[in-house]
Amino acid sequence: MSGKLSRQGEEYVLVIAPEIVNRLGIGTDTPLDVSTQGDVLIVTPVRGEERQRKFREALEKGKQRYARMLKRLAE
Repeated sequence: MSGKLSRQGEEYVLVIAPEIVNRLGIGTDTPLDVSTQGDVLIVTPVRGEERQRKFREALEKGKQRYARMLKRLAE
């Protein structure tokens, strides 16, 4: 899916397809963190601290559970 950059006065507006908005569970009131990595634009919904903590815990459990498999894939 793609988005579109348009101009509104002095600002630029990124138009995101409804499918992506729905999939991420975001809306016009969701704060977004916008950053870059090289020439890549990264737009990330800012979630509550509790949700971030749960995500980090799940990620750590997944890394522990699948460490050997992930190591083999990286070789």
